[in-house]
Amino acid sequence: MRIFENTNYNLVGSRKRGYAVSGILLLLSLGAILIRGLEIGIDFRGGMEFVVESDEILEVTEVRAVLTPVLETSPEIKTYSDVGAEGQDALLIRTASEGETSEVQMLIIQGISDAFPDSNPRVIKTDIVGPRFAEDLKRGSFYAVLGSLLVIFLYVMLRFEWRFGLGAVAALFHDVLITLGVFSLLQGIMPFSMQIDQAIIAAFLTIVGYSLNDTVVIFDRIREYTNLFKTEPYKTVVNRSVNTTLSRTFVTSGTTLLVVATLFMFGGEVLRGFSFALIIGIIIGTYSSVFVATPVVVELYNRSGSAKKAGQR
Repeated sequence: MRIFENTNYNLVGSRKRGYAVSGILLLLSLGAILIRGLEIGIDFRGGMEFVVESDEILEVTEVRAVLTPVLETSPEIKTYSDVGAEGQDALLIRTASEGETSEVQMLIIQGISDAFPDSNPRVIKTDIVGPRFAEDLKRGSFYAVLGSLLVIFLYVMLRFEWRFGLGAVAALFHDVLITLGVFSLLQGIMPFSMQIDQAIIAAFLTIVGYSLNDTVVIFDRIREYTNLFKTEPYKTVVNRSVNTTLSRTFVTSGTTLLVVATLFMFGGEVLRGFSFALIIGIIIGTYSSVFVATPVVVELYNRSGSAKKAGQR
């Protein structure tokens, strides 16, 4: 199926408009992160973790609404299906509340008992995420994202050339920063958790992989057409390459978005933040492949000796 057959949009010629849009989004994202900050999960700031078993099925959103005023902070709550006898339900409750573990445990049990009298809640497992471990995890996540960008730059540089490597990394940095900005802007507004935890880091790495795949397809076509149309200006060749991949780009993005949107709507509370990050990342990643990665390659070509030798701009 080709929804963009024989198109000839002047996408490369309109790259300055893309720079303006990206610049505004990046400034808004940076401003939101600096002013509003990010809601960090206890994976990265330390806290307590309780597995609470009950005699009836408890809704995650209802339990969070009950425990937030009790603990004076919004806990992270997920279903926990690895334990519990048949007919029983369990929740994994994470909180950064200060105080003794036993005191926090009593507050949780009392709060659930008062709101759900027939639930008979009981804590069957307790863990503490220490500040040092949380700091190590935060550092490791940062290195994971940074390392992935470095490896991607080397891979694209070896497969194509350094200009393509810089274009790919610029687009990926653009995607991750804007997605973080959206999380910062919408925290406390969306009806689900926008905490940055290990699941969201996994979503960012997934976004990086998806965006890179889309970008490499365009880069492959640019390399192919550069060899086929050697007498044409480089900008014309690049523009033709992007136009011929538009159909593939939008069909792939559309079908992927359909799956992720289904996950967002029906995947449950636990996967809301993860799937929301993927939705934003796929949209931004599709945009950046066309209006960030490719224009960066053209700009670097224009400022290099290659353009001067060919007499092109």
